[in-house]
Amino acid sequence: MKCAKLGNEIQKPKERTEGQRTGPQRAGTAPRRHPRDVFDFMEGEGEIVDDYATRIRDARMQQGWEQKELALRIKEREILVKKIEKGDLIPEDDVRKKIEAVLGIKLTDEVVDAVRESTGGRMTTTLGDVIKIKRGGR
Repeated sequence: MKCAKLGNEIQKPKERTEGQRTGPQRAGTAPRRHPRDVFDFMEGEGEIVDDYATRIRDARMQQGWEQKELALRIKEREILVKKIEKGDLIPEDDVRKKIEAVLGIKLTDEVVDAVRESTGGRMTTTLGDVIKIKRGGR
């Protein structure tokens, strides 16, 4: 108890009751958009092109629109359009589809199966196949 005399007393955090929020949250805020990962590309529609930002910016400027005008037409926030055109954010599928429809451009490439392309359509043995063989075909 000697150490208690030397320091400052720290107050215990208040226990929150059910239904109370903690932190600065606003009602009706949309969840933050997340960067895409590998699972986002597994839908079968193809992979988004590397120069998506340039394609969107060029198509928008060809229409003579400001970023704000594009945002209004796709019913999204202007800051989202700015981040996408800057290349800081890859558009999610719903936003990508709206941009493609409004600007009349395509932002995806077809996914080509690398195994079939490299072997002429023949399948090769994978590491998973080797493991199954070693374990006795389970």
